[in-house]
Amino acid sequence: MTFVSILYGLLFWAATLVLVVGVGRKIYLYATIPAPLKIPTTPAPVTQVGVVGRMFREVVLFESLFRANKYTWLFAFMFHMALWLVLLRHTRYFMDMNSLLSFIQPFGKYASFAMVFGLAGLWARRLLVDRVRYISAPSDHLMLALLIGIGLSGMMMTFVSPTDITMVKGFFRGLMTFDFHPLPASPILLVHLFLVALLMLIFPISKLLHAPGVFFSPTRNQVDNPREKRHIAAWALALEKNKQSDRNEVKHG
Repeated sequence: MTFVSILYGLLFWAATLVLVVGVGRKIYLYATIPAPLKIPTTPAPVTQVGVVGRMFREVVLFESLFRANKYTWLFAFMFHMALWLVLLRHTRYFMDMNSLLSFIQPFGKYASFAMVFGLAGLWARRLLVDRVRYISAPSDHLMLALLIGIGLSGMMMTFVSPTDITMVKGFFRGLMTFDFHPLPASPILLVHLFLVALLMLIFPISKLLHAPGVFFSPTRNQVDNPREKRHIAAWALALEKNKQSDRNEVKHG
Protein backbone atom coordinates (compact mmCIF):
# COMPACT_ATOMS: atom_id res chain seq x y z
CA MET A 1 0.00 0.00 0.00
CA THR A 2 1.54 3.32 -1.09
CA PHE A 3 1.27 6.68 0.57
CA VAL A 4 -0.40 8.10 -2.58
CA SER A 5 -3.17 5.47 -2.45
CA ILE A 6 -3.90 6.27 1.20
CA LEU A 7 -3.83 9.99 0.48
CA TYR A 8 -6.29 9.65 -2.41
CA GLY A 9 -8.51 7.40 -0.33
CA LEU A 10 -8.74 10.04 2.40
CA LEU A 11 -9.27 12.73 -0.23
CA PHE A 12 -12.25 10.92 -1.76
CA TRP A 13 -13.79 10.16 1.62
CA ALA A 14 -13.58 13.88 2.48
CA ALA A 15 -14.85 14.94 -0.95
CA THR A 16 -17.81 12.56 -0.75
CA LEU A 17 -18.73 13.84 2.72
CA VAL A 18 -18.55 17.47 1.57
CA LEU A 19 -20.57 16.70 -1.56
CA VAL A 20 -23.36 14.81 0.22
CA VAL A 21 -23.66 17.17 3.21
CA GLY A 22 -23.24 20.31 1.12
CA VAL A 23 -25.76 19.40 -1.56
CA GLY A 24 -28.16 18.01 1.04
CA ARG A 25 -28.02 21.28 2.98
CA LYS A 26 -28.63 23.31 -0.17
CA ILE A 27 -31.61 21.17 -1.14
CA TYR A 28 -33.03 21.60 2.37
CA LEU A 29 -32.67 25.38 2.06
CA TYR A 30 -34.26 25.36 -1.39
CA ALA A 31 -37.17 23.30 -0.10
CA THR A 32 -37.81 25.41 3.02
CA ILE A 33 -37.42 28.93 1.60
CA PRO A 34 -40.98 30.21 1.03
CA ALA A 35 -42.25 31.52 -2.29
CA PRO A 36 -44.44 34.47 -1.22
CA LEU A 37 -45.64 35.26 -4.73
CA LYS A 38 -47.21 33.38 -7.62
CA ILE A 39 -44.54 33.96 -10.28
CA PRO A 40 -44.58 31.22 -12.94
CA THR A 41 -42.98 32.20 -16.23
CA THR A 42 -45.74 32.41 -18.81
CA PRO A 43 -47.02 30.72 -20.83
CA ALA A 44 -47.33 28.36 -17.89
CA PRO A 45 -49.46 25.24 -17.27
CA VAL A 46 -52.67 25.66 -15.31
CA THR A 47 -52.66 22.14 -13.79
CA GLN A 48 -50.21 20.17 -11.65
CA VAL A 49 -49.91 17.54 -14.39
CA GLY A 50 -48.92 20.30 -16.76
CA VAL A 51 -46.25 21.48 -14.32
CA VAL A 52 -44.78 17.96 -14.19
CA GLY A 53 -44.67 17.90 -17.98
CA ARG A 54 -43.06 21.32 -18.08
CA MET A 55 -40.40 20.31 -15.56
CA PHE A 56 -39.68 17.15 -17.54
CA ARG A 57 -39.17 19.14 -20.74
CA GLU A 58 -37.03 21.67 -18.90
CA VAL A 59 -34.80 19.13 -17.17
CA VAL A 60 -34.46 16.64 -20.04
CA LEU A 61 -34.81 18.81 -23.15
CA PHE A 62 -33.81 22.30 -21.84
CA GLU A 63 -36.94 23.74 -23.40
CA SER A 64 -36.51 27.37 -22.27
CA LEU A 65 -32.87 27.42 -23.40
CA PHE A 66 -33.89 26.04 -26.80
CA ARG A 67 -36.33 28.91 -27.22
CA ALA A 68 -33.81 31.48 -26.07
CA ASN A 69 -30.66 30.50 -27.99
CA LYS A 70 -30.30 27.53 -30.32
CA TYR A 71 -26.48 27.51 -30.36
CA THR A 72 -26.18 27.59 -26.57
CA TRP A 73 -28.84 24.89 -26.35
CA LEU A 74 -26.92 22.67 -28.77
CA PHE A 75 -23.67 22.81 -26.79
CA ALA A 76 -25.42 22.51 -23.40
CA PHE A 77 -27.59 19.60 -24.52
CA MET A 78 -24.60 17.84 -26.06
CA PHE A 79 -22.57 18.22 -22.88
CA HIS A 80 -25.29 17.11 -20.46
CA MET A 81 -26.43 14.08 -22.45
CA ALA A 82 -22.84 12.95 -22.99
CA LEU A 83 -22.13 13.50 -19.29
CA TRP A 84 -24.98 11.15 -18.36
CA LEU A 85 -23.55 8.43 -20.57
CA VAL A 86 -20.06 8.93 -19.15
CA LEU A 87 -21.37 8.79 -15.57
CA LEU A 88 -23.38 5.64 -16.30
CA ARG A 89 -20.27 4.05 -17.78
CA HIS A 90 -18.31 4.90 -14.63
CA THR A 91 -20.75 3.00 -12.41
CA ARG A 92 -18.77 -0.11 -13.33
CA TYR A 93 -16.22 0.98 -10.73
CA PHE A 94 -18.77 0.67 -7.95
CA MET A 95 -20.92 -2.29 -8.98
CA ASP A 96 -20.71 -5.57 -10.83
CA MET A 97 -21.07 -5.50 -14.59
CA ASN A 98 -24.46 -6.41 -15.99
CA SER A 99 -25.97 -6.50 -19.46
CA LEU A 100 -26.97 -2.82 -19.35
CA LEU A 101 -23.53 -1.63 -18.25
CA SER A 102 -21.88 -3.82 -20.86
CA PHE A 103 -24.16 -2.37 -23.54
CA ILE A 104 -23.42 1.28 -22.73
CA GLN A 105 -19.63 0.93 -22.36
CA PRO A 106 -18.74 1.82 -25.99
CA PHE A 107 -21.32 4.62 -26.08
CA GLY A 108 -20.01 6.08 -22.82
CA LYS A 109 -16.44 5.85 -24.07
CA TYR A 110 -17.04 7.91 -27.21
CA ALA A 111 -19.51 10.22 -25.48
CA SER A 112 -16.46 11.84 -23.88
CA PHE A 113 -15.72 13.53 -27.22
CA ALA A 114 -19.21 15.08 -27.30
CA MET A 115 -18.86 16.08 -23.66
CA VAL A 116 -15.59 17.98 -24.20
CA PHE A 117 -16.82 19.48 -27.48
CA GLY A 118 -19.97 20.76 -25.77
CA LEU A 119 -17.92 22.29 -22.94
CA ALA A 120 -15.56 23.91 -25.45
CA GLY A 121 -18.55 25.48 -27.21
CA LEU A 122 -19.93 26.84 -23.93
CA TRP A 123 -16.52 28.24 -23.03
CA ALA A 124 -16.10 29.83 -26.48
CA ARG A 125 -19.47 31.51 -25.95
CA ARG A 126 -18.20 33.13 -22.74
CA LEU A 127 -15.06 34.31 -24.52
CA LEU A 128 -16.43 35.45 -27.87
CA VAL A 129 -19.91 36.83 -27.18
CA ASP A 130 -19.55 40.35 -25.78
CA ARG A 131 -22.65 40.43 -23.58
CA VAL A 132 -21.85 36.99 -22.11
CA ARG A 133 -18.17 37.81 -21.60
CA TYR A 134 -19.19 40.96 -19.69
CA ILE A 135 -21.19 39.01 -17.09
CA SER A 136 -18.79 36.04 -16.84
CA ALA A 137 -16.89 35.81 -13.57
CA PRO A 138 -13.45 34.15 -13.22
CA SER A 139 -15.17 31.25 -11.44
CA ASP A 140 -17.22 30.56 -14.61
CA HIS A 141 -14.06 30.12 -16.66
CA LEU A 142 -12.31 28.08 -13.96
CA MET A 143 -15.30 25.73 -13.67
CA LEU A 144 -15.36 25.12 -17.41
CA ALA A 145 -11.59 24.58 -17.41
CA LEU A 146 -11.95 22.07 -14.57
CA LEU A 147 -14.67 20.12 -16.39
CA ILE A 148 -12.68 20.08 -19.63
CA GLY A 149 -9.60 18.95 -17.70
CA ILE A 150 -11.58 16.05 -16.23
CA GLY A 151 -12.87 15.09 -19.67
CA LEU A 152 -9.48 15.31 -21.42
CA SER A 153 -7.62 13.38 -18.72
CA GLY A 154 -10.29 10.67 -18.83
CA MET A 155 -10.01 10.46 -22.62
CA MET A 156 -6.23 10.13 -22.36
CA MET A 157 -6.63 7.15 -20.05
CA THR A 158 -9.01 5.56 -22.54
CA PHE A 159 -7.35 6.30 -25.87
CA VAL A 160 -3.71 7.27 -25.16
CA SER A 161 -2.38 5.64 -21.99
CA PRO A 162 -4.77 2.95 -20.67
CA THR A 163 -4.66 2.23 -16.95
CA ASP A 164 -5.39 -0.91 -14.93
CA ILE A 165 -9.18 -0.82 -14.65
CA THR A 166 -9.25 -3.77 -12.25
CA MET A 167 -7.03 -1.96 -9.75
CA VAL A 168 -9.08 1.23 -10.02
CA LYS A 169 -12.28 -0.72 -9.41
CA GLY A 170 -10.68 -2.48 -6.43
CA PHE A 171 -9.59 0.89 -5.02
CA PHE A 172 -13.06 2.45 -5.12
CA ARG A 173 -14.92 -0.65 -3.99
CA GLY A 174 -12.46 -0.86 -1.13
CA LEU A 175 -13.26 2.71 -0.11
CA MET A 176 -16.93 1.74 0.11
CA THR A 177 -16.04 -0.86 2.75
CA PHE A 178 -13.34 1.29 4.45
CA ASP A 179 -10.59 -0.94 3.09
CA PHE A 180 -7.66 0.63 1.24
CA HIS A 181 -6.47 -0.91 -2.02
CA PRO A 182 -3.56 0.34 -4.14
CA LEU A 183 -4.02 2.62 -7.13
CA PRO A 184 -2.16 2.08 -10.42
CA ALA A 185 1.01 4.15 -10.77
CA SER A 186 -0.36 6.32 -13.58
CA PRO A 187 0.22 10.10 -13.52
CA ILE A 188 -2.76 10.69 -15.83
CA LEU A 189 -5.02 8.69 -13.51
CA LEU A 190 -3.82 10.65 -10.48
CA VAL A 191 -4.47 13.96 -12.25
CA HIS A 192 -7.92 12.78 -13.34
CA LEU A 193 -8.89 11.62 -9.84
CA PHE A 194 -7.57 14.81 -8.25
CA LEU A 195 -9.66 16.96 -10.60
CA VAL A 196 -12.75 14.83 -9.89
CA ALA A 197 -12.24 15.16 -6.12
CA LEU A 198 -11.75 18.91 -6.53
CA LEU A 199 -15.05 19.14 -8.43
CA MET A 200 -16.81 17.21 -5.66
CA LEU A 201 -15.41 19.59 -3.04
CA ILE A 202 -16.48 22.80 -4.77
CA PHE A 203 -19.77 21.55 -6.24
CA PRO A 204 -21.90 22.56 -3.19
CA ILE A 205 -20.72 26.18 -3.43
CA SER A 206 -20.68 26.52 -7.22
CA LYS A 207 -23.15 27.52 -9.92
CA LEU A 208 -23.44 23.84 -10.79
CA LEU A 209 -26.09 23.69 -8.07
CA HIS A 210 -28.55 24.67 -10.77
CA ALA A 211 -28.84 20.88 -11.24
CA PRO A 212 -31.01 20.37 -8.11
CA GLY A 213 -32.05 24.01 -7.93
CA VAL A 214 -34.16 23.93 -11.09
CA PHE A 215 -36.68 21.68 -9.33
CA PHE A 216 -37.30 24.39 -6.70
CA SER A 217 -37.57 27.36 -9.06
CA PRO A 218 -40.97 29.02 -8.49
CA THR A 219 -40.95 30.33 -12.05
CA ARG A 220 -41.02 26.71 -13.24
CA ASN A 221 -42.73 24.62 -10.56
CA GLN A 222 -45.81 26.75 -9.88
CA VAL A 223 -49.27 26.27 -11.38
CA ASP A 224 -50.54 29.36 -13.19
CA ASN A 225 -53.84 29.69 -11.30
CA PRO A 226 -53.67 33.00 -9.36
CA ARG A 227 -57.29 33.84 -10.19
CA GLU A 228 -58.67 30.44 -9.23
CA LYS A 229 -56.66 29.98 -6.03
CA ARG A 230 -55.04 32.55 -3.79
CA HIS A 231 -51.37 31.80 -3.17
CA ILE A 232 -50.32 32.23 0.45
CA ALA A 233 -46.86 31.22 1.67
CA ALA A 234 -46.79 28.84 4.63
CA TRP A 235 -45.21 31.44 6.93
CA ALA A 236 -47.83 34.03 5.94
CA LEU A 237 -50.63 31.55 6.59
CA ALA A 238 -49.22 30.74 10.04
CA LEU A 239 -48.88 34.46 10.81
CA GLU A 240 -52.48 35.09 9.77
CA LYS A 241 -53.68 32.24 12.00
CA ASN A 242 -51.77 33.67 14.97
CA LYS A 243 -53.28 37.11 14.38
CA GLN A 244 -56.75 35.64 14.15
CA SER A 245 -56.16 33.72 17.39
CA ASP A 246 -55.05 36.94 19.12
CA ARG A 247 -58.13 38.78 17.88
CA ASN A 248 -60.39 36.01 19.20
CA GLU A 249 -58.73 36.15 22.61
CA VAL A 250 -59.22 39.93 22.79
CA LYS A 251 -62.81 39.63 21.62
CA HIS A 252 -63.75 37.07 24.26
CA GLY A 253 -61.85 38.80 27.01
